[in-house]
This record gives sequence, structure tokens and C-alpha cells, in this order.
Amino acid sequence: MSAPHGTRHPEAHQVDLSIRAERPAHRDGNVLRWLGAYAASAIGDNVYFLALAWAAARSGSPAQAGFVLAAGSVPRAVLMLGGGVLADRFGPRRVVIGSDAVRCAVVLGTAAALLFTAPALWLLVTVALVFGAVDALFLPAVGALPPRITAPGQLARVQGLRGLAARAANVVGAPLGGLAVAVGGSASAFLAAGALFALSLGLLCAVRIGPLSADEARRPAASARAQLADGLRHIARHRVLAPLVAVIAVSELGFVGPLNIGLTLLADERDWGASGMGWIVAAFGTGAAAASLLLAVRGRIGRAGLVLCAGLALGAPAVAALAFVPSVAAAAACAVLFGMLAGVSGALCGALVQTHADPAYLGRVTSVTTLFTLGIAPLSYPVTGAAIGAWGTGPVFAVSAAVCGAGAVIGLASRGVRTAELPR
Repeated sequence: MSAPHGTRHPEAHQVDLSIRAERPAHRDGNVLRWLGAYAASAIGDNVYFLALAWAAARSGSPAQAGFVLAAGSVPRAVLMLGGGVLADRFGPRRVVIGSDAVRCAVVLGTAAALLFTAPALWLLVTVALVFGAVDALFLPAVGALPPRITAPGQLARVQGLRGLAARAANVVGAPLGGLAVAVGGSASAFLAAGALFALSLGLLCAVRIGPLSADEARRPAASARAQLADGLRHIARHRVLAPLVAVIAVSELGFVGPLNIGLTLLADERDWGASGMGWIVAAFGTGAAAASLLLAVRGRIGRAGLVLCAGLALGAPAVAALAFVPSVAAAAACAVLFGMLAGVSGALCGALVQTHADPAYLGRVTSVTTLFTLGIAPLSYPVTGAAIGAWGTGPVFAVSAAVCGAGAVIGLASRGVRTAELPR
């Protein structure tokens, strides 16, 4: 990666990816180490959030517990773009290892503290704030690594494997956290999360990355603010990245509200209960996992940009249908369909972003897309809840589907996205 004064960083464990260009990602030990680190980290995240929620609920009112859980999202959103700058400035491997080490230390330190004291709210808020700030560094860096650890033609397969790991983490993480709480309380759960972060850290240290070319490594020195502005200009002027980021932002705003707070209110309105909502959420996860498995096995989909847009366009009606179908089984069928289509579209979005972004800008580009998916999109939850309270689930799900469909329209209207292809 380019150094602050234009010199090249001697990143450790670099490897010439051209030598291994034809090795499938699922048979590449280097990629599997990164995937294992990502999976361990994702499971650790689930355990950590459950541990934090349990400790907050035990030490304060519901409103105070909600404040603790929301506290970490603020530094994550505010600092996310800065995390992308650091990933490009110092190299994603250094940033991801450093930030993962801090996350591990914070969580294990919290576990140790809870062995000797009750989980005070000030302690939990501090932990949430620090963890959120470090997450803002970790997420862009870990997302920027795939193009540096595998050949371009394997990026879709890597995104499929990443999707499978994320789905598995959602299935495994909460029960593991619950078991840890049952065995030893919040301290035990924080300890389990810290152990998973330690495993992730060890695997990341063993990942080898490919060097940038000489031209990419000799970019002029600049301040962090100038580098951020330069990264935003890189996106804005790019014929594929600019509309693709708009597709990601709009489509995320369209479906995250209905599939999170919206499903809870829909299940309550229809008297489907928590079990009904659970079946619908599981159906969505199953569909998304199937899409990830398809990409992991197939490795490449032709006319990727067009398939991406088609997935969003066909998935939008499934979002609207959730609010109008008569039974849990029918809603689950809609959720499976949307999960499959959204899973394919999301993975192709990630692969196309990593294919078309200049490698020297990849941390900043990843930070922008992550900001929309994990920082800004969740802000639609209270808006969705208030809108359903005012107008009901049907109109709100229909509008959300239209917003999701607008993402497809943006992509189809852009020749760059519409004709975008993945490397062979």
C-alpha cells in the first residue's frame, strides 16, 4: 500500500497472486484462512452483542439498555470513512490485524472486569463506544482484503463463501452466546466473544496478501482529509462505481426496514407470534444461503451487472407481498424468494465493487459501501416503525418495495452497471 510519503510499505507475507491465478478460492488455503477469520469474527460479533444486551438489561431499565446497544452505532457510522482512509494509507492487513487485536483486548478486558464487579451502565456504554470505533476501522479493512488474497476471477466465489460464513454466524452466534450466559453470566459470554476474536486474529496474521503494482504504490502523499476527498472523487467519477454505490444505498434503504422492525410488527399484527416471525426470518436466511452457495460453487455469473439489477427488480414484489399474503407459510415462501434474489444481487454488488475499484482506493470504496449498509440504512428502523404505526404494514411494505425497485432502475439506467462483467 502507498505510504504517507509516497513510498511503498514492505507489507509482510506478500505473495504473487499471478502464480496462483487459476486456483479456485474454495481450495486456496490463503483464502480459507481469511474466510475462517471472517467467520470467527462474525460469530464473535453475535456473541458480543448478546452479551452486551444481556448485561445492559440486567443493570438498567429497557430504555437504558436500548441506549447502550445504540451507543456503538454512532462512532461506527461517524468514523467509517476514516477507517477506509487508514486501510488505504497503511495497508488493509495492518489495519485489520491492529483493530482486531484491540477488539479482542477490549472484550476480554470487559470479561475480566465483570468477574469482580457488576455490569455498571457507564462501563457498558464505554465498551460499546470503543468497540464501535474500532469496528469502523476493522470493517473497511477486512472488506478490502479479498482482491489482495485471490485472483480477480475468484472474487464472486469469495463473496459467496463470505455470505455462507455470515449466515452460519447468525445461526451459531446467538445460541452460543445464550449458552455462555447460561453457564457463567455476562462475563462468560464476553470471554467466549474474546476467544473468537483471538482466533480471528491468529488466522488473519497467517493471511498473505499480494503487493500493489509500482504505479499504484507510488501515489502522491496527502493528508487524511485529502485522501478521503480523493477517494470520494474516485467513486463519483467512475462509470461503474458511482451508480453501483447508488444502487447499494437505495436498495438497502428499501428492504432493511421491512426485514427487521417491519417483520416484528407484521407478525404482531397478524397474530403469527414470535415463532411465525422466526420461520420467516429463517426462510430469508435459507434463501440467501442458497444464493451464496450457488456463487461459491459456480464461481462466476455472466452479465453480472444485468443479473444484479434483475435480482433487485424481481425481489421487490416479494418484499411487498410479505404484507399481503394470508399465512406464515406464504410469507416464508416470499422470504425464501427474496433471500435468494437479494443474496445473488448483494454478492454480485460486492464482487463488482472489488473488481472495478482501483486497488489503492479499495479501503475507501469499501468504507463508503459499508457506511450505507451498516451505518445509514439501520437509521430507517425508527422511520419504518413510525410509518407502520401511522399507515399500517401494507402501504409501508409497498413503498419499501418501490424503493428497492428504484435501486434496480438506477442500475438498469446506467450502461456501466448494466454491462458490467466479472473477470474470467
